[in-house]
Amino acid sequence: MEKVKLNVLGITSSQIQAGAYALVLSEEGGAYRIPVIVGVAEAQSIAVKLENVRPPRPLSHDLIVSLTHAFGIGLEEVFIYKFENGVFLSELHFGDDDRKVVIDSRTSDAIALAMRTGAPIYTTREILKKAGFVSEKGEVKVAPVDSELKEIDLKKFAVEELEKMLSKCVEREEYERAAEIKRIIIEKKGE
Repeated sequence: MEKVKLNVLGITSSQIQAGAYALVLSEEGGAYRIPVIVGVAEAQSIAVKLENVRPPRPLSHDLIVSLTHAFGIGLEEVFIYKFENGVFLSELHFGDDDRKVVIDSRTSDAIALAMRTGAPIYTTREILKKAGFVSEKGEVKVAPVDSELKEIDLKKFAVEELEKMLSKCVEREEYERAAEIKRIIIEKKGE
């Protein structure tokens, strides 16, 4: 079975399911894209990593990574091994010097962990053809995620993180969100 490496391209609102998001994975060196429907909490966790935002307290996926590191276990890869009835099935491949362990996982959680550890994400050519689509231009325009996830409480972030978010919003011409972030920065600096 040929494994195909995937990269996280971005995340956007789901056109299929209200209240959900579509995580877009891209075939490394190829034109295939796979949309994976994820919930709000998982989308937020993935978005935080995509945007390089450091939350004031660890999210669940950060905690899992800390635990594995504390016990000397590494996430070696994520494998999306099946696509059935619109659902992707994934495995986490952990290991250390002595043993290898494979654990069943929701695909969204597996990807959030891979993003935090740098572990590669793989699938099969069959799944790419069954669940994916070919991007005609080789690029898919994915909406910036922090403008989509209004549930993030900006007041919990440090001024430095807010300033990074502000710069990104201005670059994307998301002026309403930028104004909101700027207001919070001013409030925090005034404290």
